[in-house]
Amino acid sequence: MAAAARFHLLYAPPFSKPSVLLSRFPHSLRPFSAANANLRTSHLRNFSATPPLCSSSSDAVPEALVSSESSSSIVGDLLDYLNESWTQFHATAEAKRQLIAAGFHLLNENEEWDLKPGGRYFFTRNMSSLVAFAIGKKYSIGNGFHIIAAHTDSPCMKLKPRSASCKSGYLMVNVQTYGGGLWHTWFDRDLTVAGRVILRAKDGSFLHRLVKVKRPLLRVPTLAIHLNRTVNQDGFKPNLETHLVPLLATKPENGSDESAEKTNGSSSKDVHHQLLLQILSDELGCEVGDIASIELNICDTQPSCLGGANNEFIFSGRLDNLASSFCSLRALVDSCSSPEDLVNEDAIRMIALFDNEEVGSDSYQGAGAPTMFEAMRRITYCLGHQSVGESIFARSIRHSFLVSADMAHGVHPNFTDKHEEHHRPELQKGLVIKHNANQRYATSGVTSFLFKEVARIHNLPTQDFVVRNDMGCGSTIGPILASGVGIRTVDCGIAQLSMHSVREICGKEDIDIAYKHFKAFYQTFSTVDRKLNVDC
Repeated sequence: MAAAARFHLLYAPPFSKPSVLLSRFPHSLRPFSAANANLRTSHLRNFSATPPLCSSSSDAVPEALVSSESSSSIVGDLLDYLNESWTQFHATAEAKRQLIAAGFHLLNENEEWDLKPGGRYFFTRNMSSLVAFAIGKKYSIGNGFHIIAAHTDSPCMKLKPRSASCKSGYLMVNVQTYGGGLWHTWFDRDLTVAGRVILRAKDGSFLHRLVKVKRPLLRVPTLAIHLNRTVNQDGFKPNLETHLVPLLATKPENGSDESAEKTNGSSSKDVHHQLLLQILSDELGCEVGDIASIELNICDTQPSCLGGANNEFIFSGRLDNLASSFCSLRALVDSCSSPEDLVNEDAIRMIALFDNEEVGSDSYQGAGAPTMFEAMRRITYCLGHQSVGESIFARSIRHSFLVSADMAHGVHPNFTDKHEEHHRPELQKGLVIKHNANQRYATSGVTSFLFKEVARIHNLPTQDFVVRNDMGCGSTIGPILASGVGIRTVDCGIAQLSMHSVREICGKEDIDIAYKHFKAFYQTFSTVDRKLNVDC
């Protein structure tokens, strides 16, 4: 990405995609993160010529960096995905691009579907949610769906419908908080905007375009300690309405504060700063007057990268839950990359990536909508040539299984007391199975066993998590889908730290373990499920 140009490397070797670099670094030459790029050469020893694994370019990799490290890791590809996916729209668009490149056929919910056993298909909704599936060649009506569900959204700030304001000679951008973010982490960060724009075409039609301003554009500055002497004793407690307002520029539009405050019109240029709209139009290659509507997130510009002394961590925004989304996407694609992969499959492999999980999922594009259920019904009817009765579809649901994949709370070394003593998931130790007696997670003894059995067969580690009895428990889309569809469900996730911070952390090894577990689920679950009959 262009953001990589802001890092000044000692030898400035050309960048390559993390997916390429990761497969070429020997263990003894693993790179530092970008934060270390300005260290003196004498301090770096063998690391001095090594670029950070954080951003993408098509340039060649120096021959000195070539190694025999296994190319089976998907960590580099995850970094690429994270660096492309600044918003839920970009995450969905990138997933769409990868599915098309893998040979999946794009469907339209508004049109008739023509599906066949052995086929691979997908559709998007609102360009922020996506359902993809591969039909086993031995599929027969009434067989089940094996599904992994995740979400594309993350806590962030979003522009208000009327974002332009002026304060004390600054152009400010009014924002709403989305989800339960750790908002203090957004202060003093190099921020920008990304999202989607509706453009007016010359023929009178409208165009849906995604936009991403890669350079630092906005900032929410903290108050100097000299003006807030007790902040370290009393805690930093910003007012989210008045203190969490990014500044854009110093010179007010038209030379006065009043001009920016008198925004009573209805067009985009009336309610958003002309300067911001000009920046967007430059990115899109259009005129300011062509912009009919905008829907933008505030985004952190720092690229996702590897970190830690041994590069064992991933430092990134939006790990919750793009890490799960990517692992499930990649597992589906790789589990049916050749026609032979579906020859003996009698089920339908599916992923469902939803929007709005962070705010309850009750939306057209969220897990609370019947998107996945309708897709399952429609697939069944299409393959049954419209002659499928309700009892057949109900049987298909009973045979189905859902993996709800959302990030999990790894034990924090400085706050170990926040975890139940015997359930403290660690980074690099495998997927975390989430349990809650009050059904905040949808896992049962049966679903946990089946999912762990898949891991056992493939020699993959798993962990267990329950929240302390004296603490509240979060939830996922698992209970929503389990109760709404009536499908057996297990809740799981990759352990992480700093959840809902602007910058999160997870273990590099856990990404590959999750990918292998999800892929094994698609390849093995049919066999495992046949061995257990609970309601006989």
